[in-house]
Amino acid sequence: MTKEHPILETEGLTIRFGGHVAVDQVSCAFDRGTLTAIVGPNGAGKTTYFNLISGQLRASGGTVILNGEEITRMSVPERTKRGIGRAFQLTSLFPTLNVRENVRLVAQAKASKGFDMLSMASRHVHLIERAEHVLNEVRLIDQADSVVSALPHGDQRKLEVALLIALGPQVLMFDEPTAGMSVDEVPVILELIRKLKNDMDRTILLVEHKMDVIRSLADRIIVLHNGALVADGDPAEVIALPVVQEAYLGKTPEAA
Repeated sequence: MTKEHPILETEGLTIRFGGHVAVDQVSCAFDRGTLTAIVGPNGAGKTTYFNLISGQLRASGGTVILNGEEITRMSVPERTKRGIGRAFQLTSLFPTLNVRENVRLVAQAKASKGFDMLSMASRHVHLIERAEHVLNEVRLIDQADSVVSALPHGDQRKLEVALLIALGPQVLMFDEPTAGMSVDEVPVILELIRKLKNDMDRTILLVEHKMDVIRSLADRIIVLHNGALVADGDPAEVIALPVVQEAYLGKTPEAA
């Protein structure tokens, strides 16, 4: 049986800012239906690597390949259309609209109807139904009529997940999804990501600092340090590596 090609690959991916190499020739492949945690100390290049994959930054060298197609020079919207969805470390929502309208607009864009913000919502009944289905999935249906700017931080993060679900990407990218959340809010986000992971058609990339979160969700860990890929493999094995203990956890293996 022929092995299925990775859904996403980076080959020698590099970016330089002046004389500083922020991501240094990172080659990595991500299989369909897996969750990969990307870890490393502050300044290791994790978010920059995310930005190169999703298109927020233009690579100095190397390639990004999605479903066998090189997308290195494509714009963010082009990559989104091809199946890459990104949730940002800082929420990126429509703050003056209500929760339902935020999700409806994304569902509308997915349906190739454009962002017609002046159109009557009643013309898009199926889109509203889709929005409410997604909001129910992320436990925000009771806040559907709330203005986004009035939502607590945790609910805004849940809404980000809702927008990703409505977009329906093949590759979902989460940059510290539990950042700034209370202890009570974190399990809800983790459960949402776990549900997404159980859909074998989706591939998830996760940047996260909380090791307990990584242990509970990841099928695989890759470690970046000074922009370079220094470890890649099974979570338990990678966490035990001296380079991870020293560079990421900030302690020697003897002290672990």
